[in-house]
Amino acid sequence: MKFLDQVKIYIKAGNGGDGSPSFRREKFIEYGGPDGGDGGKGGSVILKAEQNLNTLIDFRYQQHHKAKRGENGAGQNRTGKSGEDLILKVPLGTQVFEEDNKTLIYDFTKISEEFIAAAGGKGGLGNTRFKSSTNRAPRKFTKGTQGEEFTIWLQLKTIADIGIIGLPNAGKSSLLASVTNANPKIANYQFTTLNPNLGVASYDDKEITIADIPGLVEGAHKGTGLGIQFLKHIERCKSLLHLIDITSDDLKKSYQQVKNELKKYSNKLTKKKELIVLNKIDLIDEKEVNHIIKDFKKNTKSEIIAVSTFNKSSVSKIKSKLLNYVS
Repeated sequence: MKFLDQVKIYIKAGNGGDGSPSFRREKFIEYGGPDGGDGGKGGSVILKAEQNLNTLIDFRYQQHHKAKRGENGAGQNRTGKSGEDLILKVPLGTQVFEEDNKTLIYDFTKISEEFIAAAGGKGGLGNTRFKSSTNRAPRKFTKGTQGEEFTIWLQLKTIADIGIIGLPNAGKSSLLASVTNANPKIANYQFTTLNPNLGVASYDDKEITIADIPGLVEGAHKGTGLGIQFLKHIERCKSLLHLIDITSDDLKKSYQQVKNELKKYSNKLTKKKELIVLNKIDLIDEKEVNHIIKDFKKNTKSEIIAVSTFNKSSVSKIKSKLLNYVS
């Protein structure tokens, strides 16, 4: 399935049905009188959050969405059938913006949450409604009102407890695969992760949702690599897991490089709780690992742990640590 996290769509609610100007005309009934029924209500366009969706790709292929109109009223005081509501399913974490793509209208943060994006038109009144003691045969009736119509933007911001950040090829996908139920693409080259991936880690009967985003390279805020647009998927995260390849030539530079790109996107990201994980310790000896950690601690106040994603004890160590970063 292709990933899409932003799309522009047109929505149109159904118009209300017209009221009826009918009169009774039965045989042998001298004073029939009005019997026109009301028009039915137009269907609304409703957005609903679904847990099993993780992309807006369906809206790429169908960008115009219209609900059914209400049926007209009829004689014998029959009310027109209301138009059926149109329910559009969106991923949890979707935000709805006005046509300017800046004004936030609604934010889906709960499963099965619904939002009426365009209300259906009201049904018109039949002539029976206008009958009075002074007007026994009213010919007046009203037409149904127009349903609302808008052009809106949908933006997806992933909802997760922990966001994994780091340079390309630091082992983010391997880490996600080892600690969660996710099955991301893993390969020995840069940018194997082209789209955000989500996984759920279980530890001590608790679940932690983890998001892995594409790697950040120097100059990502200028469009280098895959850019920084995917950072919006970790804006909602409570904490960040900063993964660094311990075999890198300059760990301090690697660390600062990613931090700079976060700052270019939003200062709020740099203020989140951070767990630094030095990965691939299976490639160097233990003494060197301890030396690297001791040296690296001089440059940050964040907690540092060293692991190998191929080691089961390391995986358990990470999971237990993450519990402290989701409260």
